[in-house]
Amino acid sequence: FHPQNVLGIRQFADTLGCSKLIVSADRYIHQHFSKVANGDEFVALSYNELIDVISRDELNVKSEECIFEACMRWVKHDQEVRSEYLPLILANIRLPLLSPQFLADNVATEELIKTSHKCRDLLDEARDFHLMPERRALVSTTRTRPRCFDFVVGLIFAVGGLTKNGESVSTVEIYNPATKEWNMGEAMTMLRSRVGVAVTNGKLYAFGGFNGTARLSTVEIYDPRQHRWSQGTAMRCKRSAVGVAALEDYVYVCGGYDGVTSLSTVERYCPRTDTWSSVAPMMKYRSAGGVAALGGYVYALGGHDGLSIFDTVERYDPFTDTWTKVVSMLNRRCRLGVATLGNKLYACGGYDGNSFLRSVEVYDPVKNNWSLIAPMNVKRSRVALAANMGKLWAIGGYDGESNLSTVEVYDPKTNTWTFVAPMKHHGGGVGCGVIPTPFQD
Repeated sequence: FHPQNVLGIRQFADTLGCSKLIVSADRYIHQHFSKVANGDEFVALSYNELIDVISRDELNVKSEECIFEACMRWVKHDQEVRSEYLPLILANIRLPLLSPQFLADNVATEELIKTSHKCRDLLDEARDFHLMPERRALVSTTRTRPRCFDFVVGLIFAVGGLTKNGESVSTVEIYNPATKEWNMGEAMTMLRSRVGVAVTNGKLYAFGGFNGTARLSTVEIYDPRQHRWSQGTAMRCKRSAVGVAALEDYVYVCGGYDGVTSLSTVERYCPRTDTWSSVAPMMKYRSAGGVAALGGYVYALGGHDGLSIFDTVERYDPFTDTWTKVVSMLNRRCRLGVATLGNKLYACGGYDGNSFLRSVEVYDPVKNNWSLIAPMNVKRSRVALAANMGKLWAIGGYDGESNLSTVEVYDPKTNTWTFVAPMKHHGGGVGCGVIPTPFQD
């Protein structure tokens, strides 16, 4: 497939009734929507074909703005005929998830929207979503539900961590699901265990960590196209055992340990400008907690404050710059692995103050509850968890006796964990991230 021909192939497969090719083409369209939408085939879609694409939860887009801009391009390609469809098209775009700035500067100023009563009603709904955040829970429609593309196919990077003897390393290993093998990657410039890792815009970011003698504030950025690391602007605080999540255009770095105390502070990094800003602190001091983005929020789970290990969960709303308490996990956990898959939040392993854990639980934001799923095969604290190919990958960790190089994979369809190839050069405690294959060289 290619962004310039996949829609045509999909139409051809539909004509022939070739269901397997249709599924493969749809998956490609969903994963590469931004590139597909810029092609000539996109503006040649019929109205029904357009709605079929943009209504999908599975669209993999950086933000809903991409879908709005693609649809306006489709309408204006034949404006005289297609403008009558605009209210129906906007009803399938999740306008409440657009930023207030984009709504004001790009949506409200669009003449085709200004002249349509139905379009203006949808714009008002989106504005109310931002103006009255306390009512969001009462306004639950498809348009307020974030899209969730969870079949990212990429290379898994295991970054930094520890040797079997517990020494910090700069080593990077890369797992290729196609070959089912780990290979050495380009090492970081610094030793980093307990490092925070995030992937955004096809680049991998390593934040802080511990080099064996000191906590770090430094940042390194890996570009897979150039196969090299570069330095980013340092954080304002030194942080190891830190939680990190990418959301929209930013990376949020939450809590951690500065060498003296557990932290509640949160810094927000802008990759575009390589700058930092402070946002509202968490409600608790959290070191060795788990952090992940889900549904437009940043979630912080578990961890400890130096005295107590938590089961508590809180989430950050970037629109209101506030943290709100969410229903607690079923178990206390620090040094846990956290990832999102299928519009759900998973927490695995960790340490509860008495035992090293292999239990795994999942949070459903629709039901607002946690439930247990199949436990891992091995107890793992300091475990890294990554979502890739519709599955969860639990990487390394510590079982109470040894640092681990083993890796196991969870399949939500069968509720089972299966071992895959172990890391070759790590003894656990790694940070991990998945760089989607379109960004690979």
